[in-house]
Amino acid sequence: MITNVGVDADAWRARDLDVLWHPCTQMREHLDGHTLPLLPVARGEGAWLIGPDGRRTLDAISSWWTNLFGHAEPRIAAAIARQANTLEHVILAGCSHAPAVELAERLLKIAPREIGREPLAKVFYADNGSAGVEVALKMAFHWFRNRGVEGRTKFIALDNGYHGETLGALAVGDIPLYRRVYAPLLAEALFAPSPDAYLREPGETPADRARRAADGLRELLERHAGEVCALILEPRVQCAGGMRMHDPLYLTLARELCDEHGVFLIADEIAVGFGRTGTLFASEQSAVQPDLMCLSKGLTGGALPLAAVLATQTIYDGFLDASREKAFLHSHSYTGNPLACAAALASLDILERDDVIVRNRNTSARMASLAAPLMDHPHVADVRQAGMIVAFELARDGRARTPFDPSERIGLRAYRAALQRGVLLRPLGDVLYWMPPYCIDEDALQLLARTTRESIDHAIAEANACA
Repeated sequence: MITNVGVDADAWRARDLDVLWHPCTQMREHLDGHTLPLLPVARGEGAWLIGPDGRRTLDAISSWWTNLFGHAEPRIAAAIARQANTLEHVILAGCSHAPAVELAERLLKIAPREIGREPLAKVFYADNGSAGVEVALKMAFHWFRNRGVEGRTKFIALDNGYHGETLGALAVGDIPLYRRVYAPLLAEALFAPSPDAYLREPGETPADRARRAADGLRELLERHAGEVCALILEPRVQCAGGMRMHDPLYLTLARELCDEHGVFLIADEIAVGFGRTGTLFASEQSAVQPDLMCLSKGLTGGALPLAAVLATQTIYDGFLDASREKAFLHSHSYTGNPLACAAALASLDILERDDVIVRNRNTSARMASLAAPLMDHPHVADVRQAGMIVAFELARDGRARTPFDPSERIGLRAYRAALQRGVLLRPLGDVLYWMPPYCIDEDALQLLARTTRESIDHAIAEANACA
């Protein structure tokens, strides 16, 4: 048995860097031993990560936004163990098993519903968020093709949006750092203005910005009439784009425009679902139901990889035919894995039985009060919040919103400073954010607030000293 418990942290780092290639990382920054410190983790406990030397680090980002209830949640662990003793995996093509059926039933029962609209009625499983987005994009395009509509080959996405790293998902993303290198490989997508409230003009409200962005979406749909099969967006928060948030009105207007132009609406709730923004699903805040909804990350409480794409009966029926070419032949070896489905069922139990959404309201209110003093920080241009997500936009001049020069790498400097203080506060450029597990307590919240301020101050001082 290989373990890193009780091993010297430096020895473990050396062993890791000898063999591993880490995701979303310029490995040279790990290898120099300073630029991007590597954090060895032996185990998790609630909101905390514990190193091989016993050092505790607060997981302020829920391990890439996946962990809902804390690490090593015993009820989820027990559900996985029970399932492992019964059925660890079986092909879902031509076979069926209880966890997959029960999870689909429960997801459809709690999915957003819009009065007068056909409900979401079928669930297609995938292995991760990017794969789920691929499923939804292919379904939208293929549905029109099955109806003999050849011209609807384009997707509309939002400026500054992000939907994953596989080529189809990357094609509908608009973050240059991730997409620029692979641009020659990507399908063409159309990009509509983001409703991002941070971009509003002087005197505009977030709702005004949402209306103006919706006008841009309307113009794009009219210019490409008959060419678009679907609009894909992240409701309420563009997470990888810097935790940029928008008024719920935008989704309402986007839904109306999709209906008007015969375009499917795909809601990417991968990061914002399961209570992150204050409601079970972010779409609920707009009283909107999408035609396709992508779920992952918190679906299993952060325990195992799993994605689910929820579709309407109309979309499902569009693939029923004697021809196999009209079937949806997309597949993954681990589609509907029983262990992952069991974890997801346990996670849904916790959400329901612990009244998590109500409890989160108290936690998010406390997060707001602790974040508020940073609004007056001279290097904070914006503090924004959606439920259990709080973001801090750092700037050279906070009042004027003058950004730092990218070469100063303020976010990275703040990350290092926070790690030294026992908090994992991974930045998005020069945006720091809080997205902790729902079990975070008062002491940890106070540590998070204090560390955030100290880390910003440290980053500024360090950058100025290097200038």
